Amino acid sequence: MRNQEQTQGFVLGLAAYGIWGLFPLFFSLLTSIQPTQVLLHRVIWSCLFVALLITLRRGWTKLGPHLRNAKLWRALGASSLLIAANWLIFIYAVGQQKVLATSLGYFMTPLVSAALAVLFLGEHLNRLRLIAIGLALAAIVWQVIQLGALPWIPISLALTFGIYGLVRKQTPIDTLSGLLLETALLLPVALVYWLWLSVQGNSQFLEQMDLTLLMMTSGVVTALPLLAFAAAAKRLSLMAIGFMMYLNPTLQFLTAVMLFEEPFAVDQLISFVCVWTALAVFSYDALRQRGPGA
Repeated sequence: MRNQEQTQGFVLGLAAYGIWGLFPLFFSLLTSIQPTQVLLHRVIWSCLFVALLITLRRGWTKLGPHLRNAKLWRALGASSLLIAANWLIFIYAVGQQKVLATSLGYFMTPLVSAALAVLFLGEHLNRLRLIAIGLALAAIVWQVIQLGALPWIPISLALTFGIYGLVRKQTPIDTLSGLLLETALLLPVALVYWLWLSVQGNSQFLEQMDLTLLMMTSGVVTALPLLAFAAAAKRLSLMAIGFMMYLNPTLQFLTAVMLFEEPFAVDQLISFVCVWTALAVFSYDALRQRGPGA
């Protein structure tokens, strides 16, 4: 039974990270829509779809105690802003054909999360993890030297998602309920913005049926991998989930280079090699600490 659960967890984890890794393919179909409009519809339809799922699973009674928790609402207010910023930056980057930058950002995210854990959770930073974070910083410095400016897309994606993870780690609510309340907090802003666009005659919703259906589908695409991830996390060790995390940026990297044919020069390769080496050091240290029975 245990082996069956692990197999199910592995399949669900692959599904979750696989869908996230293929997000550039989906959102590349919406590049003719303004990023802010894609975001507002992602918020609206995610909220409605998650509400439908909770209704089907008869999970509304579990939400009662959360609705009366002011501290929880403050935490979710912060996490909703962080995830909205992360979504918007990602949508913008795909529209600007900068999927390599998003890949680099998500490769950096575990290292950013480790640094945040040291700063805010008092976790220990040993020599190997210090080397890993140093290599990630070297990648950023190299990009600054080559570009003459901060590589803001990978940095902002890594920071917003890393801080989001930090906030949600300390927020006692399940994944699905948390997403519902986060999108519910963003919903009034999204609806007002949609109304304003409609009044101004600038709403792109309903202009083309295929794009309209894609905007509505963005809610399903957002919620499904989260559900798969939550189910996988119950069946697999944190170590296994941590290693599967690299599937997302790897697929984004392959999509950028092989499908979108984005330029991949030597200076970019150096940055990626620094981050990949950092992840190898970080992963080795995690395995070393867990030991052979992990």
